[in-house]
This record gives sequence, C-alpha cells and structure tokens, in this order.
Amino acid sequence: MSRVTEIRYVGYGVQDLDAERAFYTEQWGLEPVPSEDGMAWFKTQGHDEHHVVRLRAADENRVDVIALAADSRGDVDALHAKVGAAGCRIVGAPAALTSPGGGYGFRFFSPDGLLFEVSSDVARSPKRDLARWEGVPLKISHIVLHSPDHQAAVRFFTEVLGFKVSDWLGDFMCFLRCNSAHHRIALLPGPPCLNHVAYDMPSVDDMMRGAHRLKQHGTGIGWGPGRHTAGNNTFSYFVTPNGFVAEYTSELEEVDFDAHQHQVYTPAPLVMDQWGIGTGGPQTLPHPAPNPGLFTAVEA
Repeated sequence: MSRVTEIRYVGYGVQDLDAERAFYTEQWGLEPVPSEDGMAWFKTQGHDEHHVVRLRAADENRVDVIALAADSRGDVDALHAKVGAAGCRIVGAPAALTSPGGGYGFRFFSPDGLLFEVSSDVARSPKRDLARWEGVPLKISHIVLHSPDHQAAVRFFTEVLGFKVSDWLGDFMCFLRCNSAHHRIALLPGPPCLNHVAYDMPSVDDMMRGAHRLKQHGTGIGWGPGRHTAGNNTFSYFVTPNGFVAEYTSELEEVDFDAHQHQVYTPAPLVMDQWGIGTGGPQTLPHPAPNPGLFTAVEA
C-alpha cells in the first residue's frame, strides 16, 4: 500500500528572518543550503535529507508547509489520488518540484487547512559522521500538531496517508508512526496549528550539550530535560526567536511498523516526564493559536 514513509522539512514564514536564520545556524546546529529563491534553507550535518527547514520573510509568523516523503513516484501518484478521494483541496497535481533538491510531488490542504507536501526522488545531501558531544541534530524526529477534531485527524493520517497508531495518552494525544520510529506525527486537540518540531540527537549527552550551546546564547529550556513514556524518548523544548517551539530528543523507541500494538497511557506527571526533574512544562510554552493563512498557499 502506498503511504508516507518519512518527514522531509517544515517551511515557516517569519517576521524576523535574520533572527530565525541565526538561531538555526548558530544555536540549533544546522547548515545553510544554497538557493536562489530568496528564501533560507537549512540541513542537518549528520543525515542525507536535502533540507529540514525553510524560512521566508513574512508579515506574520506562520507554518507555510509540512513536507512528507513517499518512496516512489508511483506512491506519490497513489497518495495524490487518495488525498483527492478523501475530499482534500489539492493545490496542484504531482509534478517536478522547483525547490532545492528537486524531486516529484504535490501539495494539498489537510482537512484542518494546513498545507502539506508529499514528494519522492528529492536529491540526497552530503553527510558526515557526528562525534559524541558535538550536540547537533541528526534529522527531524517528529512533528506534533493540534486539530479541532483530533480523532478525525487520526483517521485522516491513518486511512489516507498510511500511518499507524503507536500509542495514546488518555484519549487526547495520539502518536502515529510511518516507519520503525515510534512516532513521526502526534496529534492533540486544539486550534489547527503546529505544536512543535522535534529533532533527533545522537545521544542523551548530545541533547544536553546542545542545550548547553543554546543556554550560552541566552535561550533557556522551556520544558525539560525529561523523558516521556510514550516512545520513551528524552526531551528538551525551546522557543525560537519568532515563537515556534523546537525540541531536542534522543533514544526514541524503535518498533515493528506492522506488528506493534498500541497502549493507552493514563496521563500523570511521571507519565509525561518519567524523570520528573525538568524545569517548566507544557503550560510555559507558547499557547496554541490557529495557524495564520489556513487554506492559503504560499509560493514555492
């Protein structure tokens, strides 16, 4: 069955482009990707995904696009048909992509109005082996979204895009996998918007060293360090200059994509954070608000 198999990148519109660009290069540990489209693109150093972040100057801070991967052009075409059959508004039929790295894909609006891209055949990027204690991310780990009808959103991601349920936290947070990683997408109730984007770190030590680098630049931990129960991954959350939440994580559980059976965890402080020693909490991070420009596509 054709399905989404990975996360590619997230594109943002930001009011202070220079500050956000400096955050991702000087603090977060990404490298610029050359482009001639007036936007800023970034990659990780230890993985061959062509890019993981795109920034453009905008009048308001917003998520422009969330890009997902499929394994082949045939899978892209099949997903295009499934998304259309589900009643989603499609921005354009599958075609050659003009963004850095090229590829073949299409864009559509989710039922909640967020813009998604599904693509294959994007060029791979040079990578290098990361040494312990460098404290820079390997790749995007997962994305957490809010939805006014999160149960319907779960059905869309599973029935249309091919994700599987890995675990639930109560009846309000669902963790979804598209490969052997415990989750690549998680869904929460709320207005249609991004909650956060998490990045895999090579180790717990690298997560902590990365947090140290941010602290040296004046960016403190919004919540963490800690370890979740669902996925068993460590976490430290931060807020970018333009108000987006980004996470360093490590040791995310690997599961059998086909055979893993989900659990339902009862919410409790030591379920949200098994260590129970972190500073802050979800309530200290930016509160969810509808993403500006729902059902409005931006160029490129």
